[in-house]
Amino acid sequence: MPRTSSPMIDVTDIIRMVGGASFQRGQTYAKQGAVSQLAWDPSGNTLDARVQGNSPAAYRTRLFLSEKGDGRYHLRDSFCSCPISLDCKHVAATALQSNTEHLLSRQELTTPIRKAEQVGWQNSLSGLITPTPDDGVTTPTPPTPLALQFELRAAASPQHGWGSPRSSRKAATPRLGVRPVVRNSKGNWVKNNLSWGSISYQTYGVLLDPDQHRWFSQFPSLHRGTGVSYFGNNDSWLYLEDFSNPLLWQLLREAQRLGVEFVGSTKGVSVVLAGTASLKLDATSTPEDQLQLCPVLEIDGHQHPADTARPISTHGIYTVQPGSPTQSTVITLAPTSKRLTDHDIGLLLQTAPVVVPAGEKPLFLDSFYPRLRQAIEVISSDGSVTFPDIAPPLLILTARYTSGDRLELTWDWEYRLGDDATRKPLRPEPGAQDYRDASAEAEISRTARAHLGTTPLQALTLEDMAAVEFTEDTLPRLQELAGVRVDVIGEQPTYEELTEPAQLTITTVETDNRDWFDLGVLVTVQGRKIPFDHIFRALAQGKKKIKLVDNSYLSMDQPVFEQLRELIEEARALNEWEPGLKISRYQAGLWAEFEDLAEETEEAQGWRSAVAGLNDLQEITPTSLPATLVATLRPYQQDGFNWLAFLYRHGLGGVLGDDMGLGKTLQTLALLTHAKETGETKPFLVVAPTSVVPNWVSEAQRFAPGLAVVGVTDTQAKSGSDLAALTAGADVVVTSYTLFRLDFEGYQAPEWAGLILDEAQFVKNRTAKVHLCAKEFSAPFKLAITGTPMENNLMELWSLFSITAPGLFPSARRFTEDYRNPIEKSGNTERLARLRRRIRPLLMRRTKEAVASDLPPKQEQVLEVELHPRHRKIYQTHLQRERQKLLGLIEDLDRNRMIVFRSLTLLRMLSLDASLVDQAYDGVPSAKLDVLFEQLEDVVAEGHRALVFSQFTSFLKKAAERLTAQGIEYSYLDGSTLRRGDVINKFKDGRAPVFLISLKAGGFGLNLTEADYVFLLDPWWNPATEAQAVDRTHRIGQTRNVMVYRMVATGTIEEKVMKLKEQKAKLFSSVLDDDAVFSSALTADDIRGLLEG
Repeated sequence: MPRTSSPMIDVTDIIRMVGGASFQRGQTYAKQGAVSQLAWDPSGNTLDARVQGNSPAAYRTRLFLSEKGDGRYHLRDSFCSCPISLDCKHVAATALQSNTEHLLSRQELTTPIRKAEQVGWQNSLSGLITPTPDDGVTTPTPPTPLALQFELRAAASPQHGWGSPRSSRKAATPRLGVRPVVRNSKGNWVKNNLSWGSISYQTYGVLLDPDQHRWFSQFPSLHRGTGVSYFGNNDSWLYLEDFSNPLLWQLLREAQRLGVEFVGSTKGVSVVLAGTASLKLDATSTPEDQLQLCPVLEIDGHQHPADTARPISTHGIYTVQPGSPTQSTVITLAPTSKRLTDHDIGLLLQTAPVVVPAGEKPLFLDSFYPRLRQAIEVISSDGSVTFPDIAPPLLILTARYTSGDRLELTWDWEYRLGDDATRKPLRPEPGAQDYRDASAEAEISRTARAHLGTTPLQALTLEDMAAVEFTEDTLPRLQELAGVRVDVIGEQPTYEELTEPAQLTITTVETDNRDWFDLGVLVTVQGRKIPFDHIFRALAQGKKKIKLVDNSYLSMDQPVFEQLRELIEEARALNEWEPGLKISRYQAGLWAEFEDLAEETEEAQGWRSAVAGLNDLQEITPTSLPATLVATLRPYQQDGFNWLAFLYRHGLGGVLGDDMGLGKTLQTLALLTHAKETGETKPFLVVAPTSVVPNWVSEAQRFAPGLAVVGVTDTQAKSGSDLAALTAGADVVVTSYTLFRLDFEGYQAPEWAGLILDEAQFVKNRTAKVHLCAKEFSAPFKLAITGTPMENNLMELWSLFSITAPGLFPSARRFTEDYRNPIEKSGNTERLARLRRRIRPLLMRRTKEAVASDLPPKQEQVLEVELHPRHRKIYQTHLQRERQKLLGLIEDLDRNRMIVFRSLTLLRMLSLDASLVDQAYDGVPSAKLDVLFEQLEDVVAEGHRALVFSQFTSFLKKAAERLTAQGIEYSYLDGSTLRRGDVINKFKDGRAPVFLISLKAGGFGLNLTEADYVFLLDPWWNPATEAQAVDRTHRIGQTRNVMVYRMVATGTIEEKVMKLKEQKAKLFSSVLDDDAVFSSALTADDIRGLLEG
């Protein structure tokens, strides 16, 4: 044989190394041509190849060989780059491909000549005209049948192994072996070189039935459960005793279905596959009155001598009935009805019966028999032994009633054997050997638990309502159960359920604190008066019923109690640090719900006068307008003034939250003028943003000339004047939030008639010092004025009411638990409705759509701006960089908030003009400015006036440079503008048709109805901020249609901001206007959405 040809590798070695299953898969790979680049190195005895498997890339294999001496090679070791790494199907494919090429090189195999493949219509029709076996042209060769041959053999047991001495193997117990055989031409069953190790792939040219061949290929696989995967060449037998898997019986029945015969190794032996075998114990009496126990084996109802039987693992039995000259030897196989234990096998194999002496028969029948029958069926074939009747166990409940309405429950089992009864504990003691019927106990316990409900099956003591419910509901059910007996000890009480509806009486009583009233609740049911604390504790603990001292009980499952519990919890939370139950005058909405529940209410006089008007504005007596007020109020403004006068008269605070532009300042001035005319001598303090202070002074002089108004523009230290001296004789003092915070002690010193917070969103941050100053400021009346009572989340609303109505809501923590989380995170509509009921009496909010129908319409339009290609490329580059930087930071948003918002701001600036981020991009065109000036050209030419807003002053200045270059006059306002009044007047008197305004500096306190066009250069996710800007011109006094243009750069963060703004607008309207979905402040999920490409 040429040394350069591919080597011939011993097939037995291949199977031994990779196993039968991998060998078969390797055959398939080799046949499919998966092996390539086969390379044989004779000097190193290594064989390399590449095998195409399931991976896109071919696996590399290397086989290490050694010469056998007969021209073939041993397979010593292998390697593969697949996940298995060695002894795999790829190794098998490589070896088999080498064998094939070796034979081809020796011309022992020839490649069959293939006909030219027909194509097209020929291929489609050839199947119709080609003769088939059914046409009678050819006669198929019939397959050779297979059989499974059985033989009792003195084979070595697994304990000895193949390496045991020959003498020990001779003495081994015979075992039942099986092997494959075929029928030869003479009709005899012969081995014909078939073996279990190779039958799946090596048939020596014999044509076998495919289904039978597949069955014989599968049979050794079941045997491999024993751990044996290689059978060798010296023994072709498998032993049924080694098959530990009970699937053996399914496989044997499948063989019969396929026509596989079961034959013996010699003539005169027949093999029968039976249905079921069962092992029993036969007890009989001997003449000596002894008791004899013998195993009995039944197969399909027929007894077989136990001494002829052997076990097949733990799941089957075979018997051998020896033949005679006239009868065949019969081997019967059958699966057992239950798993065979070691004791079962020992009983089957022992030769002598078990004998119980006469004197010990009672011991056997009383103690051993009950347990023995649980393991094996015990019979008396001749009726000589009478077995005692064993009753199923009885579960005993002992219910003992003791003093103090206590019920003690204990459980145990009662066993009866004949006439004797024995009590046993509920659960067996560890190591106990007495008879217990575990399955019966488990079944009875399961039934008992199903009727016990939540009461555990164990010894325990019940008290109060638990004892009542067990006595009334559970005990009767247990008494009717089979397998359960109830023993009652002591006198069982008689209970009465109160079924009539509960009646409530609720009262308020004045206290030393004029803002708080004691709240009393009395419950009456069927004439019995029940302290509410008793009921409230039961409700708080989730109890469904409560027991009274006279053994009557009351169901808590009444709507009135659940509603009452919620109202009481809310009332207690409002004053959580004070004992007793109280209610604040600000809680008019809460009181209204108490009234709805109660049959009767008794209010204190102070309560009645303060709260009645809050719940129903129609009940507020109209207040005459002050004579010195120089203005005509619209009807809704008159209603607002009446409401403000009512609050002031009763010392209640509130929030005037009318839409921007509806005259909130005028309504407030009417109140201040009314206060002076009705005898108020102390001044009011008005706090507003710095830019709005002059506007307040001028508006007061215009509409309320009778008021002495003083505007404070400097701190005491800077002005050198004492605040008290500066404000002496004033009816109204107007100052800024900054000065109010810096000089708080000075403002706190005088006595004030009230505190007015204009643009009150400035105090919405409850942790800011200015909020704490407003909260601590001493004044009998506090009013917050804002067109946006809430911008981002519900805590802003809490902040305003904690200043103006400190008894309305509980602490910030409780408010978060009771309202914010349920509404913002869970969308709880019930909590939303409750919140709106609570704030309604102390918040007046009207929208322009509702009360100012004569206001010209406002038309809003989004102008989509496409970035210049170069600008777009710069934006995308920065977007990818910022996204990678931020996605790991936003999980801890609180810690990384500044970094996150700096990146978001950078992306927003990039959406406007690339040069805002880097001067190197100064030559990149700004599409936003181009679109803006296209619009402004027509607006200015047609004589219109325009407001242009942006959050970025750097971008506004670029717009200003372009306006200057085009010769268009403009006004400019941002936070650094000093002569604010001159700038505003330049626009109002018509000298400048365009007003460039920073969103933060000009979003409030301006009345610019001269403009009828508004351009928002960059969107913001806070809709209230944008609305404030637009309402500088769309407000009372506007006579022309207002056009609003929002400019949005497509494919940028600005589109995401627009979507986010819509969500936040819904939160505002859900609480203050109408029901909607919920949102919150900017969250990690919001930021992820902004960063999406």
